[in-house]
Amino acid sequence: MHIKRYTIAALALIVLIGWYVYAFVTQESISIELFGIALPSLSIAMWVVLPLILLYAASVIHMSFYSFLGSLKLRKYEKDYEKIVDSMVDAYLGKENRSHTFKTDRYKLLGALVDNATIFPVGEFDADINNKKISEVLELINKVREGEVVDLKKYSLPSFNQLAIQNERNRYKKGDLTAEDIISHSNKYDESLCKDVYVDFVKEAPLNAIEKYKKYLTKDALFEILSRVNAEKNTLEVSNDALISLFNELDLSSSDYIEASQKLSKGMIPEQRIKLFETLSNQNENIVEAYLFTLFDLEMLAPTKEILDNSQDNEYIQFKAYSSLRECGKHFDINLFI
Repeated sequence: MHIKRYTIAALALIVLIGWYVYAFVTQESISIELFGIALPSLSIAMWVVLPLILLYAASVIHMSFYSFLGSLKLRKYEKDYEKIVDSMVDAYLGKENRSHTFKTDRYKLLGALVDNATIFPVGEFDADINNKKISEVLELINKVREGEVVDLKKYSLPSFNQLAIQNERNRYKKGDLTAEDIISHSNKYDESLCKDVYVDFVKEAPLNAIEKYKKYLTKDALFEILSRVNAEKNTLEVSNDALISLFNELDLSSSDYIEASQKLSKGMIPEQRIKLFETLSNQNENIVEAYLFTLFDLEMLAPTKEILDNSQDNEYIQFKAYSSLRECGKHFDINLFI
């Protein structure tokens, strides 16, 4: 019950009882002695309403106290609501190491679930959200997904945050950043983004710049470099030592080295190509297949026969089959056997 309404009702009842006693019961006055103390002489009607007044005062104090406790509890819920909103915002943004402290049991459970969950808005989230913080974040996420550039500074996202990475990638695609801007200031950007833009960087960069940032080398970037060797456009002159240094940056498979030889077949002079894979095969026996492919591709049959004759029976089966066919006068493309 609201205290204001209770007060009006209580005072009306007190006045009504006092009036009834004074008007219809008695108008006499008496003096009451309490604990040996004689109290002033008052009308009997006043003595009747006095306990009612004391009861009203006590009840108001009682209700005010529990109303105060209720407001404190409500305040806890309001604060926890704000915290759960912050928790959801952090979850949408993909922040790590989230830990919010909640005062109420219900929000403790919900908060623990949200703080330990990854939340992704599905598709174009256009639901009616009556919370400014959440609606702003959802709008930002939608814009980043659509390739727009947004301001994420106030959220203090680390460089490795996926939303931040995509936002920087959008900046790069729109031309606000160049590949060299990113890889030359790699402390500001995630390594995955640096590796992605390095693939574009090596398409036109000179050899010294390629080697300067070769820690971001990937297989895709390596093949872009190889395709430029002695090419008609964006040609790149590179020594075998420089290429070997680049190869050593990656953990490539035997098939990767064969693909590298295919890339080099379009521009590298045969002697340099043979020497390159001979040197590589001497360093790593897993590259022998790429060396064999190179020799067969260049019709160098004598060196291949020597390698195959000195190999185990279960080694280089496809190349032995190709060699046998060549000895029988059958000519097939070596690419069919890899």
